[in-house]
Amino acid sequence: MEKRIGAAIILIEKKESVEDINHILSHHSAIILGRQGMPLRDKGISIINLILEGAPEQISSLTGKIGRLEGVQVKSVLTRYE
Repeated sequence: MEKRIGAAIILIEKKESVEDINHILSHHSAIILGRQGMPLRDKGISIINLILEGAPEQISSLTGKIGRLEGVQVKSVLTRYE
């Protein structure tokens, strides 16, 4: 299975989605190398940065599920390595 290293930025505009996000991240914990969360209280949003390593299908599964949540945006980038 081809693996890639990537990053994902999750922007949370609705706090009601946080529980669903944490459930999805826990389910995909095997591909998460690092996680950093930052609340931007003055803007009323929160950001989660992820460093990921896994098959493109695994990473797409994680970002796709999160991206379908209301009030949540996600962007990712993947790199190749040998």
